[in-house]
Amino acid sequence: MKLLLLLSLVALGHCLVTRIPLRRAKSLRQSLREHGLLESYLKQHPYNPAAKYFSIGVSTEPLENYLDDEYFGTISIGTPAQEFTVVFDTGSSNLWVPSVYCSSPACRNHSRFNPADSLTFTSTNDSLFIAYGTGSMTGVLGYDTVTVAGIEVINQVFGLAETEPGDFFYYTPFDGILGLAFPSISSSGATPVFDNMMMEGLVDENLFSIYLSKNEQSGSFILFGAIDPWYTTNGINWIPLSAETYWQITMDSVSVGGKRIACSFGCEAIVDTGTSLLAMPNRAVSTILRILGASSSGEINCRAVSKLPSIVFRINGKAFPVPPKAYVIESDGYCILGFEGMDVPTESGELWILGDVFIREYYVIFNRANNTVGLSRLS
Repeated sequence: MKLLLLLSLVALGHCLVTRIPLRRAKSLRQSLREHGLLESYLKQHPYNPAAKYFSIGVSTEPLENYLDDEYFGTISIGTPAQEFTVVFDTGSSNLWVPSVYCSSPACRNHSRFNPADSLTFTSTNDSLFIAYGTGSMTGVLGYDTVTVAGIEVINQVFGLAETEPGDFFYYTPFDGILGLAFPSISSSGATPVFDNMMMEGLVDENLFSIYLSKNEQSGSFILFGAIDPWYTTNGINWIPLSAETYWQITMDSVSVGGKRIACSFGCEAIVDTGTSLLAMPNRAVSTILRILGASSSGEINCRAVSKLPSIVFRINGKAFPVPPKAYVIESDGYCILGFEGMDVPTESGELWILGDVFIREYYVIFNRANNTVGLSRLS
């Protein structure tokens, strides 16, 4: 998502205007139900909120995989419930959806929250502004009941978008964003949804975990309050956070073909479900493109992909490889590397964003109980 999603789709020669339908995308639940597959899906995923819970305080939200670029699920706000599709974004902290106050084309093209239709809505005079790499929104804050994966959060603060300038949000298949990062980076001091879940004792454990499917397949999910043992058979490597802002960690180095090519003296990285690609300093991008034999735009011969080396991220003394089949994006016989240049200096060194290209290789656990990220390699 964000700037990286937009650039990646354009680079692949698929304009957002033609690739993304103007109608609202169906939820995974709705599509499964229409095809008579919902019952079998729920049996395979016993944590699903539409089925019997594994236990009180443990609940899963299925995520729809859209082109391997965006993963979004369905939440509801208000009484009676008004449904919205949202990206569960570990790179931001606010919840917001379009509102009836908004006349921007992006809002009119999506579901809009109507406070007048909710018996539990409370208004405020507090304003909200959020800028992402690909777009921005302005609006006001309000309070209402928010239901996520069957978990009902009373008096949750959220943003009601009044403007969504530009084209990006117009063409997205989701309505809004639900941030899962720390309160310290929340705009207007709004308490994040997961923080309220923890404070109200609505989850068994103060953590959530995420699985993102590959190749546009179904099965992606976010699990609140537990770790699914099915996805951790290879063990869990726990990594301490270096800052309680984003889900930020310190990396030791980045290697290609057994040779360190970047981050030689350590650098910072954030694990971000809201970013589609691997974002890294421009100098690192240039080095990797040269080593892999790609063009300056990242294009590479599809026939050469099977011979490419893995990119290995060394984190907390452990190696976390990303193979070529994960970092090469192929469409209609055209191949491009899933990297994007971005220079963001930090006090501890250069910043990398481990987006969905990385996350798809691992089951990721975001642990607020001890401020760690857990990575379990998927086989």
